[in-house]
Amino acid sequence: MSKLSHFNEAGEAKMVDVSAKAATRREAEASAFVALSAEVLAALPHNSKGNPLEVARFAGIQAAKRTSDLIPLCHPLPLTFIDVEATVAEGGISIRSKAVTTGPTGVEMEALTAASIAALTIYDMCKALDKGIVIRELRLEKKTGGKSGDYQRIG
Repeated sequence: MSKLSHFNEAGEAKMVDVSAKAATRREAEASAFVALSAEVLAALPHNSKGNPLEVARFAGIQAAKRTSDLIPLCHPLPLTFIDVEATVAEGGISIRSKAVTTGPTGVEMEALTAASIAALTIYDMCKALDKGIVIRELRLEKKTGGKSGDYQRIG
């Protein structure tokens, strides 16, 4: 079993030193689902705060760029691309994000942060109609590049 990379021999949290790693192209995709009632889904186009899907998209993009400010041991990365899609699906909103960089470490956390903040933004914009909104299935879908190789969620 591999050991966790964010701890030293004494068990103390530490930032991983990536200075010796080669800068390579790295991509990650993440997703989340915001479960909404039929009433909330029907009200989406009439939200007084604006279009929740578009605001969520921008929030996710902004959040990806601030990941290292939110997660203490994440490295600040120069993102070369970030995209967030929020689409109406059966029972709610499907969110997908993609982050890309050329750097010494991966962008999984940036993609996950983008998807989670986009989901939270949907909640914020719709909570006046329903406090019981559920955010679920936040997960890494795919990653490429880096020493650990490629990953693709199955199923």
